[in-house]
Amino acid sequence: MLSNIGPWQLLIILVIVLAIFGTKKLSSLGSDLGKSVKGFRSAMSEAEETAEKLSDTSDADFDNTPVDESRDKTDA
Repeated sequence: MLSNIGPWQLLIILVIVLAIFGTKKLSSLGSDLGKSVKGFRSAMSEAEETAEKLSDTSDADFDNTPVDESRDKTDA
């Protein structure tokens, strides 16, 4: 469907969008979109760093809990 759109059709669509919204509205829309993408990327990198920190921590050792140690002392 979109493969049939040529450069002239895109130019006509661009002219119509400019006529409807104006250049100021489109520039502010572009800057807002850029800020949103930048915020999303930084949030994704923070989430990856947090996940990496969580995966680097060693798990607790539950082989000998205090209850097991007290049972071992009373059995001996």
